[in-house]
Amino acid sequence: MAYSWGEVYPIDRPLRQACRATVMRLAIHPRIHAWLSLPWLPRSDIPPGTEPMRQPRPLRHMFTTLLVTAVLFGAGAQATAPHYRIVGYASRWNPVQDKDISKIDTLIFAFAQLKDGRVVLDHASAERLHQLTALKATHPSLQVDISVGGWSVGGFSEAASTAAGRQAFADSAAQLVATHDADGLDVDWEYPEHHESGIHSSPQDRAHFTLLLKAIRASLDRVGATQGRTGTNHYTLSIAAADGPFVNGIDLAAVAPTLDWFNLMTYDFVNAMTPTTGHHTGLHASALIAGDGRTTDRAVEQFLAAGVPARKLVIGAAFYGREFAGVQPAHHGLYQRYDHFQGMLPWPKLKADYIGKHGYVRYWDATAQAPWLWNAKTRSFITYDDPQSIAAKATFVKAHHLGGIMYWEQSLDSSDELLDAMWRGLH
Repeated sequence: MAYSWGEVYPIDRPLRQACRATVMRLAIHPRIHAWLSLPWLPRSDIPPGTEPMRQPRPLRHMFTTLLVTAVLFGAGAQATAPHYRIVGYASRWNPVQDKDISKIDTLIFAFAQLKDGRVVLDHASAERLHQLTALKATHPSLQVDISVGGWSVGGFSEAASTAAGRQAFADSAAQLVATHDADGLDVDWEYPEHHESGIHSSPQDRAHFTLLLKAIRASLDRVGATQGRTGTNHYTLSIAAADGPFVNGIDLAAVAPTLDWFNLMTYDFVNAMTPTTGHHTGLHASALIAGDGRTTDRAVEQFLAAGVPARKLVIGAAFYGREFAGVQPAHHGLYQRYDHFQGMLPWPKLKADYIGKHGYVRYWDATAQAPWLWNAKTRSFITYDDPQSIAAKATFVKAHHLGGIMYWEQSLDSSDELLDAMWRGLH
């Protein structure tokens, strides 16, 4: 039975008889329910079990008192804790195992392609997506979305530049979601007004992206209505967004009402294009970082200052590390110059071969709330997320009433150790 806010409903007769009272459930708030018990006297002329439910006699004052008490009690003792979203990206290159899927709210399939201005899936990608949507049969609360784009994927600027192009993009995306039994769309344009990844960009990308997202929202709603996907069950729309100068090409205040949430890519802060090592997914600024250095909390501040609601911000965690070689030895390699970038290391590899092994020593930056590894002999430096740093991010999310945590990428945590830390921290 669906309960509505502010309504009173009678409880089953056996429960009333057992309590010898008129018991009512009051939906004070969608997540707060209170129980009211109003005493009544049975009539001697009616056999037990057949007496109709009575309205309380002139007990209006008593009812009001109980109502106020119930509100206070419900708000303080029976309110459901806020739900924090756990979002995982699952790439088309790696299989997803049905293990701790119950701890995930949304799996985002990465990626659909953009071909001639339309969102499409090749055969192999469609097969992999089907493996994800099939998980909903045993995990009915799981949401599976489709992400389009990714690093170095172009075509966005061109498609968004005209009304016809935006409509073609939006309609094809919405139809793709419906056809493949997905639950929403994630747009990963890296990045509007930026060409670092080798894609075409335009000074008009900022305005065009706002219009594109509005067109997608309208198409999702229109197609969703034909599939019974309305109200709280509507097709969702999110975007993957970076921070700092990389988000200048997005009118955050304008797109926020259109989106269900933002996936903040608060990782890869240091990479092959940055001059020094550092925390690639640090929560706070290290004592060694420059005043304008990129961190998770600074990214959140940037979005909040632009008018994005806190509950729409889902910060990022990395299930992989980044390794640098030929690093200068000061501060155990932290924020030091390096000779070359080695690459990425998945969490299981870090645990098996690096952390506390073969000369690698783990250090913890209490200010940044982030770990790193340093090998003094080889002058190798690795920055990564681990259970401790993810727990710190979960605490940060709850303290600032954010939307949750997302991560890249599902297959990079085969033991679910990082996912478990995330789930425990948010629950």
